[in-house]
Amino acid sequence: MSEQSTEPAPETAVAEPEPTPLPCPADGVPEVSVTPAQIGAAADLLAAGRGPFAVDAERASGFRYSNRAYLIQIRRAGAGTVLIDPVGAGEDPAALLRPVAEVLDDDEWILHAADQDLACLADVGMWPKALYDTELAGRLAGFERVNLAAMVQRLLGLGLAKGHGAADWSKRPLPPEWLNYAALDVEVLIELREAIADVLAGQGKTDWAAQEFNHLRVTDIVTSTRRDRWRRTSGIHKVRDRRGLAAVRELWLLRDQIAQRRDIAPGRILPDSAIIAAAVANPTTVEELTALPVFTGPKQRRSATTWLAALAAARENPDPPDAAEPTSGPPPPSRWSRRKPEAAARLEAARVALGQLSEQVTVPTENLLTPELVRRLCWDWNPATPDVTTVIEEFLTNSGARPWQRELAVPVLAAALGRG
Repeated sequence: MSEQSTEPAPETAVAEPEPTPLPCPADGVPEVSVTPAQIGAAADLLAAGRGPFAVDAERASGFRYSNRAYLIQIRRAGAGTVLIDPVGAGEDPAALLRPVAEVLDDDEWILHAADQDLACLADVGMWPKALYDTELAGRLAGFERVNLAAMVQRLLGLGLAKGHGAADWSKRPLPPEWLNYAALDVEVLIELREAIADVLAGQGKTDWAAQEFNHLRVTDIVTSTRRDRWRRTSGIHKVRDRRGLAAVRELWLLRDQIAQRRDIAPGRILPDSAIIAAAVANPTTVEELTALPVFTGPKQRRSATTWLAALAAARENPDPPDAAEPTSGPPPPSRWSRRKPEAAARLEAARVALGQLSEQVTVPTENLLTPELVRRLCWDWNPATPDVTTVIEEFLTNSGARPWQRELAVPVLAAALGRG
């Protein structure tokens, strides 16, 4: 007999089964409801169904200034899928969609990444009385990939057709392949909700998820979700003086006004790179401006005097802005070691403790507690606090942390911060 090898056998990779392609909805792509009569019929169809509603919306964020919904998809067991155009009829969308909104009040909504769609749905008079977010559920379950296609493949064994989520959904008419993609977004959302709910139940996280979904539902949503500010202009770190910062501000604000008036994404009016280039070069003539990158094109040549006026206003401004945006919160953590080293040490201890907790419960640290909340706690912490646990509990409660988060985080933060 030959001598048995002591070398470990190589690991055999286990190939994941190929997903079953889902190229189109089982019942085909429904006609888009546009007119009041068609939308009323869609509402009647949904009312005849049963159970929760799978809901999705398509926007045109990279093309339009507004964050409005240009297509709304809804599916319900026993009713099938309806596709609704909230803008095509040229009427008040909230009034147009009121029959659908009333039906949607009957049961739970299922959305994937609800925080992306709730605001634009609220704009047309729709808001859930109960909510289930399958993407957030995937995060709480510890899934590394939580996009819709990945979760559908993992939990249902299905492969969704490639998407058009970044397309210009304000386009009319909408191409058939886009409508096919839109209908697929809600085709198996109800089944996905059931599957991920089973996973969470097996992990003992059902109540955690319920708290998160309700928090998301009751939290005030600003219907205009544009959060950009001139200080967040890409490349602003290249601007070294206050005059240049004033130029960024004037160009950004002017661009924003034009974009809002024309309902075009600001970057399509003037890219951030052009704003920074003009702020740094400080041109004073049309010739100097149009010699800069981006401004050489015919569109920007026609608008050259408009941008020059903004630059002139920046030069004339006697009180140009500071580089940093005013804030009531702590400074960026990169500055802590110099300004407040003891706070930097607390933050590191808290991060380590929460990281270990994250591994134990398989929930991302940012879902255990938001990074901003942890930073504020560590920056303002008083080492002389006599009752560490109570103070942390009160801070997290007042800051909106949910009961499940406090139950997990308070003990580990108390141990981390109680040391100094």
